[in-house]
Amino acid sequence: MKKFLKSAFSLFLAICILTGCCVCSGAADAQPPVEIKAKAAVLMDASTGKVLMKYNENERLYPASVTKIMPLLLVMEAIDEGRISLSDVVTVSGTAASKGGSQIWLKEGEQMTVDELLKATAVYSANDACTALGEYIAGSDEAFVKMLNDRAKELGMSKTNFENCTGLDDSTENHLTTAMDVATMSRELLSHELIVNYTTIWIDSLRNGQTELVNTNKLVRFYDGTTGLKTGTTSKAGCCVSASAQREGTHLIAVVMGSDNSSDRFETAKAMLNWGFANYATVSPAIDASLIPDVSVINGVAEKITPKIPQVQPVLIEKGREGEITQTIDLAVDVAAPVEQGQVLGTVTFRLGDELLGEYNLTAPDSIKQLTFSIVFTRILRAIAS
Repeated sequence: MKKFLKSAFSLFLAICILTGCCVCSGAADAQPPVEIKAKAAVLMDASTGKVLMKYNENERLYPASVTKIMPLLLVMEAIDEGRISLSDVVTVSGTAASKGGSQIWLKEGEQMTVDELLKATAVYSANDACTALGEYIAGSDEAFVKMLNDRAKELGMSKTNFENCTGLDDSTENHLTTAMDVATMSRELLSHELIVNYTTIWIDSLRNGQTELVNTNKLVRFYDGTTGLKTGTTSKAGCCVSASAQREGTHLIAVVMGSDNSSDRFETAKAMLNWGFANYATVSPAIDASLIPDVSVINGVAEKITPKIPQVQPVLIEKGREGEITQTIDLAVDVAAPVEQGQVLGTVTFRLGDELLGEYNLTAPDSIKQLTFSIVFTRILRAIAS
């Protein structure tokens, strides 16, 4: 019996090897189409959030200064909401001035504008500048870290925990995130167009030219279409980068975490971006107005209404499949008065095979009152008078 079981198990293993089956529990992710020289990686479309490539995307890792994407996001939101402005002057605290690692050597009591501190944080990854910005927004370093974690939860970054705003991890054990969560906050940051004014700077200076800033993201200089975003390096984290680039309307984010060296992180990011641009395109499907007839209005002062055609958002699809996009129109034949402006009359749905690309409402451009006896009587009198 034992010999039979041993022979049967051997046969089972042979079948698994020949058929490519996995004998371990759980289905493994498909092998990435490019070589990933890192512990984890994600390629995401910035416009739609669609994930094009992933590798250990949910493994919790140290992010180093890639952390600063979240502080930069909170600064952008504060600017857009009018809570702070680029010209605001920030007085540096002792806490901010004492930060180690990458810095611009701020002194306690020194003053810089939000614009200058933003530049130092985004370009040079200055820990002192980032801390000063956080204190200006939240009142203290501790309060700012709480804001970072609260915003992460709002974005659905369930595997992320920030212990500081800089990414310094010498004394931290639970300052962790994932490649997927980094892609999520990177996408949110890129929705603020102002940030690109800083993340695309290659060389600049502060203090009337006395302090030179050179971007830690080498792709800014060497990769066509780069829009940012942030690098990070520590002994715990390895070499990390969230690299974003835009070409021909397609905006991609390549997150690479835990590379052995700086060259590996940039080469992996480039390979991911190159693959994305080579295989995907951003298109804007057009609604065929000829397929949308007027809708009859029952008991209305107008007999029919022409649906308002909405603006269609661009979508990311595999290159060469543009002709496979289908649209389905679901429109009411008639509608009873009164009709409100903006009332939904039907929908247009775009699909690529089984994938839903988007659904849009066809609405009433104007309101239409219900036909009443007094309105009918007035019309009769006018007809007689004419």
